[in-house]
Amino acid sequence: MLTKRSFSLSGHRTSVALEPAFWAALADIAQHRNMPVAALVGEIDSSRAVTQPLASALRVFALQNRA
Repeated sequence: MLTKRSFSLSGHRTSVALEPAFWAALADIAQHRNMPVAALVGEIDSSRAVTQPLASALRVFALQNRA
């Protein structure tokens, strides 16, 4: 089951649907970096390839940066 969250990225609102385990991993990473999840999502968004969907970029980031 996917959980959808909305963010304001580069001045526009967008929604991303991920599995709860990925949201939990991103929350853990953000907490470890002492930043809000929204800020982490913004960083990932700004560094992803134009052709890479945001949801995919978030999943890959969570896997590559898990504790």
